Amino acid sequence: MKNKTFWIFGVLTISIISLAYGYTKIIVPKKEIAVNAADCHELPSSNESEFKPTIENKFKPNSDKTPKGMVWIPGGEFSMGSNVEDESLCSIKGVTKDAAPIHRVYVDGYYMDQTEVTNEEFEKFVKATGYITVAEQKPTKEEFPTANEEDLITGSVIFTPTPSAVNLNDFLQWWRYEPGTDWRHPDGPQSTIKGKEKYPVVHVVYEDAAAYAKWAGKRLPTEAEWEFAARGGKTGNLYAWGNNLKPNGKFQANIYQGHFPIKDGDTGEDGFKGIAPTAQYAPNAYGLYDMAGNVWEWVNDWYSVDYYKSLAESGQTIKNPQGPAAYNDPNDPSQIKRVHRGGSFLCTDQYCTRYMVGTRGKGEYRSAANHLGFRCVKSK
Repeated sequence: MKNKTFWIFGVLTISIISLAYGYTKIIVPKKEIAVNAADCHELPSSNESEFKPTIENKFKPNSDKTPKGMVWIPGGEFSMGSNVEDESLCSIKGVTKDAAPIHRVYVDGYYMDQTEVTNEEFEKFVKATGYITVAEQKPTKEEFPTANEEDLITGSVIFTPTPSAVNLNDFLQWWRYEPGTDWRHPDGPQSTIKGKEKYPVVHVVYEDAAAYAKWAGKRLPTEAEWEFAARGGKTGNLYAWGNNLKPNGKFQANIYQGHFPIKDGDTGEDGFKGIAPTAQYAPNAYGLYDMAGNVWEWVNDWYSVDYYKSLAESGQTIKNPQGPAAYNDPNDPSQIKRVHRGGSFLCTDQYCTRYMVGTRGKGEYRSAANHLGFRCVKSK
């Protein structure tokens, strides 16, 4: 079973972990990275002069037309992207460059879910449709022709803390493929979602999220829509709530504090160790919860490392961008990837600070993990 698990992990889901970590693995020199938060002194900074003011649309629909659990996002013109060069407070240089350069974008108004889709919401969809997620489906020989039949087993990827401090260059040390893991069994085959109805659903791949959205009469947001909403009408902020990570000394999102990724390393200073129920922190200016941390969120766009560069080079304000026509990740060219946004409960100042509002994540479109979910939007 150990060999089977290792094989299936390596083939089926290794790219899901590359959403932020692959860059670190490639760019950082082969040496031990500090795992003590006290060793991290340099805060990320942003040159706000590169951001032009956000211009919101004036139209507002009647409030009685707002779908339950959603809020109106006015849309408009804004500066999209990030000019922060550091991956983390430990100043790993240059790895957020796929979120540059800053460029002007316009989006029409739309409705957006206030929270990430929860277990109870996803369960209603499954009961109504009989839908089976990708993690619950046995991989096929057509997908993996070189695999042995006994190696084709259902499951998903789970974060697994290490016994002690490790070199952060090798993310395989804290992730494992666990057979029998899926949205109903988020922490392994013996776990359940009982009592976790308000937690965000996880272990869903892109097509699972898109299927739910279609059933609900909604769709997945574009990357531009997601960022416009996360910024809340503000211009150039580092975070969905402002420029201070802890205003008045309080965390505003469920992220990781303490020694990453060791067992019991998360101190839970933000109120949670691991994943949290939705809406545990103040909403942003548009009334949206958890636009940073808790779980990464699928968006509709293909991932291309140089997409922002191509938009900026046009010299125009891009209207309702739908993402690139094809995926492009030179670091992993064989994998088909979609964009993730928002960061997760595993984002830490020592390793991955992609809860910063303009930064991006990525993942193989048929791979899932216990820190990845989604929310939906609806056109007016």
